[in-house]
Amino acid sequence: MQIFPCPFCGERNETEFHFAGELGKIRPDTTADVEADAWARYLYTQRNEKGHVREVWMHIPCAELFVLERDSVTMDVLGSHPLRKPPK
Repeated sequence: MQIFPCPFCGERNETEFHFAGELGKIRPDTTADVEADAWARYLYTQRNEKGHVREVWMHIPCAELFVLERDSVTMDVLGSHPLRKPPK
Protein backbone atom coordinates (compact mmCIF):
# COMPACT_ATOMS: atom_id res chain seq x y z
CA MET A 1 0.00 0.00 0.00
CA GLN A 2 1.27 3.47 -0.87
CA ILE A 3 0.58 6.85 0.66
CA PHE A 4 -0.04 9.72 -1.80
CA PRO A 5 0.08 13.40 -0.81
CA CYS A 6 -3.08 15.27 -1.79
CA PRO A 7 -2.20 18.99 -1.90
CA PHE A 8 -5.66 19.74 -0.46
CA CYS A 9 -6.19 17.00 2.17
CA GLY A 10 -2.70 15.79 3.05
CA GLU A 11 -1.36 12.26 2.95
CA ARG A 12 -3.90 9.56 2.15
CA ASN A 13 -4.07 5.89 1.20
CA GLU A 14 -3.57 5.18 -2.53
CA THR A 15 -7.05 3.61 -2.74
CA GLU A 16 -8.55 7.13 -2.51
CA PHE A 17 -6.92 8.22 -5.79
CA HIS A 18 -7.61 7.77 -9.50
CA PHE A 19 -5.06 8.17 -12.31
CA ALA A 20 -6.37 10.82 -14.72
CA GLY A 21 -3.61 10.86 -17.35
CA GLU A 22 -0.17 12.00 -18.38
CA LEU A 23 0.63 15.64 -17.79
CA GLY A 24 0.97 17.55 -21.05
CA LYS A 25 -0.99 15.18 -23.25
CA ILE A 26 -2.77 17.28 -25.90
CA ARG A 27 -6.34 16.49 -26.86
CA PRO A 28 -7.11 16.65 -30.62
CA ASP A 29 -8.88 19.81 -31.82
CA THR A 30 -12.57 18.94 -31.82
CA THR A 31 -13.62 22.08 -33.73
CA ALA A 32 -12.63 20.21 -36.90
CA ASP A 33 -13.10 16.60 -37.99
CA VAL A 34 -10.80 14.27 -36.05
CA GLU A 35 -9.72 11.08 -37.74
CA ALA A 36 -10.19 7.79 -35.92
CA ASP A 37 -6.45 7.08 -35.72
CA ALA A 38 -5.83 10.47 -34.06
CA TRP A 39 -8.47 9.68 -31.41
CA ALA A 40 -7.03 6.21 -30.91
CA ARG A 41 -3.52 7.63 -30.39
CA TYR A 42 -4.86 10.18 -27.89
CA LEU A 43 -6.93 7.66 -25.95
CA TYR A 44 -4.72 4.59 -25.93
CA THR A 45 -1.09 5.59 -26.50
CA GLN A 46 0.91 6.29 -23.35
CA ARG A 47 4.56 7.36 -23.10
CA ASN A 48 5.12 4.92 -20.21
CA GLU A 49 8.45 6.50 -19.30
CA LYS A 50 10.89 5.07 -16.80
CA GLY A 51 12.09 7.30 -13.99
CA HIS A 52 10.75 10.72 -13.01
CA VAL A 53 7.21 11.22 -14.35
CA ARG A 54 4.58 13.94 -13.88
CA GLU A 55 0.97 12.74 -13.96
CA VAL A 56 -2.50 14.08 -13.30
CA TRP A 57 -4.32 12.33 -10.47
CA MET A 58 -7.67 12.88 -8.77
CA HIS A 59 -8.28 12.58 -5.05
CA ILE A 60 -11.76 11.07 -5.09
CA PRO A 61 -13.05 12.31 -1.69
CA CYS A 62 -12.30 15.99 -2.42
CA ALA A 63 -12.73 15.63 -6.24
CA GLU A 64 -9.62 17.75 -6.89
CA LEU A 65 -7.13 17.20 -9.69
CA PHE A 66 -3.43 17.63 -9.00
CA VAL A 67 0.01 16.83 -10.41
CA LEU A 68 1.80 13.91 -8.80
CA GLU A 69 5.51 13.58 -9.41
CA ARG A 70 6.91 10.12 -8.84
CA ASP A 71 9.59 7.69 -9.91
CA SER A 72 7.93 5.04 -12.06
CA VAL A 73 10.73 2.53 -11.38
CA THR A 74 11.01 2.75 -7.59
CA MET A 75 7.41 4.00 -7.05
CA ASP A 76 8.77 6.75 -4.76
CA VAL A 77 6.50 9.80 -4.56
CA LEU A 78 8.54 12.97 -5.20
CA GLY A 79 5.84 15.57 -4.60
CA SER A 80 2.47 16.97 -5.63
CA HIS A 81 0.87 20.32 -6.40
CA PRO A 82 -2.61 21.52 -7.40
CA LEU A 83 -3.59 22.08 -11.00
CA ARG A 84 -5.95 24.94 -10.23
CA LYS A 85 -4.87 28.37 -9.15
CA PRO A 86 -5.72 29.35 -5.58
CA PRO A 87 -8.69 31.73 -5.18
CA LYS A 88 -7.86 35.43 -4.77
